[in-house]
Amino acid sequence: MRQCVGCQEMKSKKEMLRVIKTAEDEIILDTTGRKNGRGAYLCFSKECLLKARKNRGLERSLKTAIPPEVYDSLEKELDELGTK
Repeated sequence: MRQCVGCQEMKSKKEMLRVIKTAEDEIILDTTGRKNGRGAYLCFSKECLLKARKNRGLERSLKTAIPPEVYDSLEKELDELGTK
């Protein structure tokens, strides 16, 4: 079970999206759930990403400041995943 950094709900790994900070300090979506790096989990909803942005849940979990353009790119990637 993992906790969403947006809504704080506990769900299984398969029901969640993993966001990681790589060794190169790059923040990316890990669609496979197997990439190396410090991870945080989000539900597959835009609302949870917006909540995580507002309450700085991703920043706390990944232990780094996240620029606004990274949130924008995560939002676009989340939209693309939702349309598949």
